[in-house]
Amino acid sequence: MRILVGCEMTYAFPQVTPVITILNVHSSRVSDLERPDNLVTSPSVFVTGYRDVFGNWCNRFVAPIGRFKLRTETVVRDDGLWDQYVQQAEQFTVQNLPSDTLQFLLGSRYCETDRLTEIAWNLFGKTPLGAPRVKAICDYVHDHIKFGYEHSRPTRTAFEAFEEKRGVCRDYAHLAIAFCRSLNIPARYCTGYVSDIGLPLPHAPGDFAAWMEVFLGGQWHLFDPRNNDPRIGRILIAYGRDAADVPLTLTFGPNTLLDFRVTTEEAPAV
Repeated sequence: MRILVGCEMTYAFPQVTPVITILNVHSSRVSDLERPDNLVTSPSVFVTGYRDVFGNWCNRFVAPIGRFKLRTETVVRDDGLWDQYVQQAEQFTVQNLPSDTLQFLLGSRYCETDRLTEIAWNLFGKTPLGAPRVKAICDYVHDHIKFGYEHSRPTRTAFEAFEEKRGVCRDYAHLAIAFCRSLNIPARYCTGYVSDIGLPLPHAPGDFAAWMEVFLGGQWHLFDPRNNDPRIGRILIAYGRDAADVPLTLTFGPNTLLDFRVTTEEAPAV
C-alpha cells in the first residue's frame, strides 16, 4: 500500500522569529519513503537539520516578518495491515530494566507521576502484570476522557485531564503514560500520522495524532488509548517523554497560525 502523507502550515510573524520543527517521518520508516519528505518553506529560508536527544530529526530556521508557509510531503510504502497489539508480554522489574528505558519511568512536564501514583495503584494495582495491565489502563483512559477538539488546551497535564475528563489525543496519551510510569512500566509519548484507511465514511479532516509506546518483554510496544482499536498506516514522526519534547513547531516569538492542513490518505497503486 502507498500512503500519501504531509502537512502545510501558514503563519503570520510580526517580527523575525527563530523556529524549530519536528515534522519529518521518523528514521525507523525512512526506508519506506518513496522520496525524501524535505521541509519546504515559502518564502525560501536557510534550513538546517539536527538530531535531538531522542534521535528525532529536527529542522531549524529563522522565519521572516509576514506571511510564512512550511510544507512537507512524501509517499510511504506500508504493509497495509492493521495495528498489532501485544496480548501477553512480561513486565520487567525496575532493577532489570535496560538503563536507556529508565528516563521513561520519570515524571515529566505533562505526566505528573507524583500526583497520579496513588490513583494508579488504586485503579490498577490488582490487574495482571504486563500487557494486560497496560490494556486495562488504555480501556480506562479511553472511557474516562471525552474527546473533542473544542477541549484542546496546550497546557493541560495528565492530572488535569484525569480531573476534567475531556481532551484530545495528546491528553489520552499523557494520562495513560503517567499511569504506566506510576506502575513502573516505561512509557514514551509518540506523535505521527494515523490514517482513516479502512474505516467507514465519513472521515474527519486529516490531523496529526498522539499515542504511546510501552516497554514490555524487552521491546517497545504500541498502545493507542485515544482510539483504542487498530488503525492502518500509523506512521511515526517522533517520540519523547511527553509533548514538550516533540512539538510539531516551536516558535521563539509571537505568531498567528493562519492555516493548518494534514494529509494522510491512500495513494493510487503504481
